[in-house]
Amino acid sequence: MKAFVSCSMISMVVAFCLLGAGAAGAQGFGPAEKRLFTKHFQDTLFDIAQHGDYSVEVLLDEKEYKIGKDVIGIVIHDSHDEDVKGAELLIVQKSLATNENAPAKPTVTDKGNGLYIVSGLDLKREGRWELVIGVKKNGVEDRVKFILPDALKERVPKGRYSP
Repeated sequence: MKAFVSCSMISMVVAFCLLGAGAAGAQGFGPAEKRLFTKHFQDTLFDIAQHGDYSVEVLLDEKEYKIGKDVIGIVIHDSHDEDVKGAELLIVQKSLATNENAPAKPTVTDKGNGLYIVSGLDLKREGRWELVIGVKKNGVEDRVKFILPDALKERVPKGRYSP
């Protein structure tokens, strides 16, 4: 009888472990699989969102790409490193000295293939401030935060990064 109970208990533990591994594998991120996000350009800001659901690359000038004057581009990838099309972006600029948001509300245009064009930002603000970019698509929300001008000095080279 003891052997039967032990075998039953072991079978239950194995079943739970397999269910857990199946759930992790369903999202594509089991222990053997690692998430990687691609930073495409050299002179950009790049970060992986807080929960690892998106990566955000901010194109600041026209050295490597043509986006327009006083406009930034934002490239968004999902957790499978694929372009995020049709996402909702919420962009907030806030002064760290006064804790007040910038008065201008930026305009976001989806250009397709994970590229969003943003105008109406005051990129030449004085002092330290944060740029928060929130991304929402199919009920998945995440965000990144860049502290400027510090983030301009801490740029990482193009390549692949994990959360």
